[in-house]
Amino acid sequence: MRTPDCMKVAGATLALLMLVPAMPSRVAAQPPSKSDDDLATAIKVDVDVVSLYCTVHNKQNGLVASLSKGDFDLAEDGKPQTIKYFSRETDIPLTIGLLIDVSGSQATMIDPERQAGAQFFASVLKKKDVAFLISFGADSELLQDITGTPRLLQQGLGRLKLNTGYSGPTSGPVPTMNKQRGTVMYDAIYLAAHDMLAPESGRKAIIVITDGDDEGSKLSLKAAVEAAQKADAIIYGIYYVDRRMYGGFPMAGGGESVLKQMSEETGGREFAVGGKNSLESIFGQIEEEMRTQYLIGYTPTNTNKDGGFRKIDLKTHEKDQKVQVRKGYYAIPNR
Repeated sequence: MRTPDCMKVAGATLALLMLVPAMPSRVAAQPPSKSDDDLATAIKVDVDVVSLYCTVHNKQNGLVASLSKGDFDLAEDGKPQTIKYFSRETDIPLTIGLLIDVSGSQATMIDPERQAGAQFFASVLKKKDVAFLISFGADSELLQDITGTPRLLQQGLGRLKLNTGYSGPTSGPVPTMNKQRGTVMYDAIYLAAHDMLAPESGRKAIIVITDGDDEGSKLSLKAAVEAAQKADAIIYGIYYVDRRMYGGFPMAGGGESVLKQMSEETGGREFAVGGKNSLESIFGQIEEEMRTQYLIGYTPTNTNKDGGFRKIDLKTHEKDQKVQVRKGYYAIPNR
């Protein structure tokens, strides 16, 4: 049962969920009835075929949308793999989680985030697409459960507010005992991936707007990334900083590099707001990427489902092209 709208998820509940293995980070396709390009309508849940959503950029960082199956080379743990299924244009529904930092350092950015988020939801959500909204600061809060109605998401954005205080040992999805809480970003990403996205099918993305600084999460960066990988969720990190909070200088602590790491590990990309790169334009770039994906499926030659991590290497024959894809998956046994 899903958490009701606007209710904070109890820490004890998530702590219990953390003991349960995440769903396998793999899906399989039924053999296409006409051609490999029918994969978009043939996907079903299974654990024998690994699916990869990827985008390809050229040297000028433009999207490459005209490749075929034969243009790719795929390896798993260094061993070549045969691409069995391929789709260049997919209508598989999107499930998007928008996570917004409302800690003290983001106080002046909440209104612009609210406006850009509403515009993004109105633009990106097509038929059968759904989204949800989580804010995080001293704890994290589900402001809008999964819905395909932009109006409800806009109402959730209207409930964004600064969150800097301690509000009890069970507040938020993860209790942060013995730590001073400030920005529980890793906990929020885990909540979005493990609780919200893991049960969903189709394409899944987490968009995080933050300065990248985590203070007080019970969970680690590794745990947050692993949860996203197991849920087949792509992370897009948006680095958004009010430099006035830091005396006009870049923020110390490597927040931007953390967002870059999370994004690249899961097949996404990190963006930075600044200059001509507005929050609205970044949302537009993310939308374009999500609508210009390739879907590749293959049956691994290593059939041992020991729970280990399998490293993926996907390239095109063109050396100046860069493939944006998750770094690997977990070979979780069938349940």
